[in-house]
Amino acid sequence: MNKIVKIILIVAAVLVVAFFGLKTFTKSKSPAETAKFDQNGLTVQVDYCRPYKKGREIFGKLLPYGQVWRTGANEATIFDVKQDIKVGDKTLKAGKYTLWTIPNADKWTVIMNEETGQWGTNYDEKRDVLRVDVPVGKAAETLEQFKIDFAAAEGGADMILRWDNTEVKVPIRL
Repeated sequence: MNKIVKIILIVAAVLVVAFFGLKTFTKSKSPAETAKFDQNGLTVQVDYCRPYKKGREIFGKLLPYGQVWRTGANEATIFDVKQDIKVGDKTLKAGKYTLWTIPNADKWTVIMNEETGQWGTNYDEKRDVLRVDVPVGKAAETLEQFKIDFAAAEGGADMILRWDNTEVKVPIRL
């Protein structure tokens, strides 16, 4: 019996070390980042990982059009808002959500999902709380690494998603 307990403990230790080793390796390829906006009563934070372009064709190839994307890399991107807001024309209650998108050539569907804490490939459409379409724009310059920013706007902010030569502005209003 004592031998079985030792084997189980050794296997558990190896799995824990492997898990943290893999997590460290993936974070080195797509580092974690936080985008924050806190002005005029609007407080939003997005925690995500920033993949690199690395010479690849991103939209329509690496990220096929019409398919759900985790909007970053590694773990699912977390969107945390401290008050009720409007995303586009739809209301979103204060809370933590995962941020997903469906890229297309002319528009993106922005999705807020109530499930949090999952790896970025585990998406359950039944847990969506908001979907809104936003137009796609062309970035002023090609961006090697995916980036989420905020820009102040009347009544709130625009969350700006940029990568390669693509820019998407998501209106967030109080």
